[in-house]
Amino acid sequence: MAQKLVLKVLTMTDEKTKQKAIEAAADILGVDSIAADLSSQKLTVIGEMDAVAVVKKLKKVGKVDILSVGPAKEEKKEEKKEEKKEEKKEEKKEEKKEEKKEEKKEEVKK
Repeated sequence: MAQKLVLKVLTMTDEKTKQKAIEAAADILGVDSIAADLSSQKLTVIGEMDAVAVVKKLKKVGKVDILSVGPAKEEKKEEKKEEKKEEKKEEKKEEKKEEKKEEKKEEVKK
């Protein structure tokens, strides 16, 4: 089962160190995807890999703190919820626009 590993790479402060961290994580067998956030110094690694091996490899880049380790499926559920919320917001906006158009038409008819 795939797992999601969220790490804080304290030395990841610029694009060069970000690229080094991504390349180091990509060398690990079983890594499916990697996401790096430079502003919060977070590196998210998803796949069927050994978390200890990922941390060990990233320690060569710089200081690493493990923030969380868990199943990767939770992220998909959260994304679906966010997508549904966005769709509902868009539908409400469209409904409001239609209502305003109808009100304007009624005012023009008067």
